[in-house]
Amino acid sequence: MEAENHTCVSEFLLLGLSEDPDLQPILFGLFLTMYLVTVLGNLLIILAVSSDSHLHTPMYFFLSNLSLADICFTSTTVPKMLVNIQTQNKDISYTECLTQVCFFNIFVGMDGFLLTIMAFDRFVAICHPLNYTVIMNPQLCVLLVLTSWLIMFWVSLIHILLLNRLTFSAGTEIPHFFCELAQLLKVAD
Repeated sequence: MEAENHTCVSEFLLLGLSEDPDLQPILFGLFLTMYLVTVLGNLLIILAVSSDSHLHTPMYFFLSNLSLADICFTSTTVPKMLVNIQTQNKDISYTECLTQVCFFNIFVGMDGFLLTIMAFDRFVAICHPLNYTVIMNPQLCVLLVLTSWLIMFWVSLIHILLLNRLTFSAGTEIPHFFCELAQLLKVAD
């Protein structure tokens, strides 16, 4: 059996949040402000952790990685949405949509992994305080984060490869402001 792409669509239409032209500038300003505050706040966390040697502990290492994942997560969806609002263009190409789904899955999964790792870190700190530095050594911390990135990359890649085999109709509308796996599965033929 020959593997081929069954997709007959070159772009999707993102319906966004509202069709009301009076509401578009308010939505643009609101989301731009939230995006800038999120990125700036997370960059400040990363800068504070990297510049102060007292914060070079496992908890702050995981917190700075969580901040990085949050920056990447918001940068995956919000800029395209802001461009769509500003240009009144709702199109997103098939490739851009799959790329957005891929990165969205990676960064959402990383948030979950990092929060779980941070909970484990606090558990070790509370329940085994005398062995904390031995258990949560720098090598383990880096290994936990790298393993999380690797797992989420492969999970997302599998989702994209399976999603690429689905068919979509021309002019498919996605009732969302960004491409999400669940929404794409709903509109597949």
